[in-house]
Amino acid sequence: MLAKRIIPCLDVKDGRVVKGVNFVNLRDAGDPVELAALYDRERADELVFLDISASYEGRATMVEVVRRTAGEITIPFTVGGGIASVDDMKRLLRAGADKIGINTAAVKNPSLISDGAAKFGCQCIVVAIDAKYNEQWREWEVYTHGGRNATGMRAIAWAQEAERLGAGEILLTSMDADGTKDGFDIPLTRAVSEKLGIPVIASGGAGKAEHFSDVFIEGKADAALAATVFHYKEMTIEEVKNDLVSKGVEVR
Repeated sequence: MLAKRIIPCLDVKDGRVVKGVNFVNLRDAGDPVELAALYDRERADELVFLDISASYEGRATMVEVVRRTAGEITIPFTVGGGIASVDDMKRLLRAGADKIGINTAAVKNPSLISDGAAKFGCQCIVVAIDAKYNEQWREWEVYTHGGRNATGMRAIAWAQEAERLGAGEILLTSMDADGTKDGFDIPLTRAVSEKLGIPVIASGGAGKAEHFSDVFIEGKADAALAATVFHYKEMTIEEVKNDLVSKGVEVR
């Protein structure tokens, strides 16, 4: 079994890190470059940088902020938000990103996944899926544009299609759990993880150290992403890793 990864997430809007609950009521959490450097020192396994309003506002990701952030860290660095073409991917990889996260653009144009994988390798392409439970379907629905637009697409089927097209990882965010601190969405994470052969990064809902072991053991996730609890110093990466080790979960 591969060692599990702990990944802080920087949700960036207007050049600042922000965090909300269920994708709304955002509050400031600091400077992305300073936070990235801190997480690098604290032995995060990777870092995710999401320009959360880029797709909604119809603009490109902030390349200069990405470049400055990449200059401060040595850990793998995924960048997403507003990436709509292979040229956008190339620009961000040149600015220092190691992986590219695509969400809205991949739903609109699924061939972007295969084009990016062909150009840069599957390991470089992370398909982000924002999913919310649909009571009628009794299944999860995919949302785009920072959680604003329902797509009518089923999350599990879309994750499988993304893998088929060449995605190297799925970044799976539960909109229902996001920012609640009540724990990761175990049913969603397990349902997707069991259907895929590529790693699934669970996102949304971390509030305690034990939530990470829950999502790894019960949810079958390969990595877990969190923002609020790390940004506001409610727990450290070291505390999470120590708890995981105590429960027999292998970490890096």
